[in-house]
Amino acid sequence: MATTTTPAARSGTRFGRPAAPPRRRRAGTPRRKPNVPAALAGFVWLAVIILPVYYVVITSLRGQAGFFSGNPLAPTHDLTLGNYTEVLDKGFGTYFLNSVTVTTASVALTVALSLMAAYAVVRGRGRLVRSAFSLFLLGLAIPVHATIIPLYYMITRVHLYDSLLALILPSIGFAVPVTVLILANFIRDIPRELFESMRLDGGNDARILWHLVVPLARPAIVTVSIYDALHVWNGFLFPLILTQSPGRRVLPMALWTFQGEFTVNVPAVLAAVVLSTLPMLAAYLVGRRHLIRGLTAGFSR
Repeated sequence: MATTTTPAARSGTRFGRPAAPPRRRRAGTPRRKPNVPAALAGFVWLAVIILPVYYVVITSLRGQAGFFSGNPLAPTHDLTLGNYTEVLDKGFGTYFLNSVTVTTASVALTVALSLMAAYAVVRGRGRLVRSAFSLFLLGLAIPVHATIIPLYYMITRVHLYDSLLALILPSIGFAVPVTVLILANFIRDIPRELFESMRLDGGNDARILWHLVVPLARPAIVTVSIYDALHVWNGFLFPLILTQSPGRRVLPMALWTFQGEFTVNVPAVLAAVVLSTLPMLAAYLVGRRHLIRGLTAGFSR
C-alpha cells in the first residue's frame, strides 16, 4: 500500500515550522565532568529511603512463621494477605474513618480560615491588621507540649473530651499560624494591578478572594493542605490525651493498640502501617505537581 506524506513531513518540519537544529557544544566550552561524589551520595540516600519501605512491605506479606526464618530482606515464596485481613477484622475501618474525618475537617477549616486571614493581612491596612499578623507569627513559637494541660482543661470544661471535635479544634489552632504565613507570602506575589482591576470592575473582597486569589494561589493551597494533612494524620499527642474510648481512636492510636495486641506478630503490625500510609501517599501523588510549584515559588527571584 502506498503511503502519502505531507509537505511538512517531507521537508523534515512539524506543523509547518522548521525543525530545531541539534544542539552542539560550543568550541572552547569545557565539558562537564560527572559529579561522582554527588551521585554516590544520591544512591546512598535512595538506599536509606527505599530499604525501610521495602522491608515494611515485604514483611507485611509474610506469614508469621516465615518472619522468624530466613533472610528478612529476601523475597518470600509464601506471600499472603492474611495479615491485612487480620488487621481489618480488628476494627481498622473504624480507626481509618475517624482519621479521615479528623484530617478532612481540620485541613478544610484550616485552609479556609487561613486563606481569609492571609488575604486580610496582605490587602488590609491599619495597626490592627499588623497586630493580628504578629499574633499569628507568635503562634509559631508556642510548643504543643506546653499547652497540653490548659488544652485538656478547656476541652473537659466544654464537655468535648473523648470526641472527634476535641481533636479537630486543637489541630486547627496549631496549623493556622504556619498556614497563614505561607499563604500571605504567596498572595503578596500577586500583582497589585490585578486586585485594582477587579476592584474597578465592581468586585468586592469575597469575589476577589474567590475568583482571583484562589486560582492563582492554588499551588500554595495544595502545599499547605498536604503539609497540614500529614501533621494531623500522624498526630499522636492529641489523640492520646483527649480521647479514651476505642470508638474515638484514630490510626496512630490504633497502631499503638495493634502493637500491644500483636506483640509477636510483627507482620500484622507492619500491615497496619502500610494501610495507614496509603491515603497520604495517594494525596502526595495527586498533588505532587502543585506541591513542588508551591515549595519552589520565589526561588528564582
